[in-house]
Amino acid sequence: MKAMTCRQLGGACDQVFHAETFDEMAELSKQHGMEMFKKQDQDHLDAMQKMQELMKSPDAMQSWF
Repeated sequence: MKAMTCRQLGGACDQVFHAETFDEMAELSKQHGMEMFKKQDQDHLDAMQKMQELMKSPDAMQSWF
């Protein structure tokens, strides 16, 4: 079992996600992000915007990984 925080995954808080695979971890992070989006949590909205910008550049995304 692996553990990562929202912040380690590019998010804005220290909530810990536990999963066996990266795909499972990504799904937990996605669910958390959707919850924070619904709450309009500004820190998470800012982090989502930053990740969207990062995803536009394959080199930047690879560096992040």
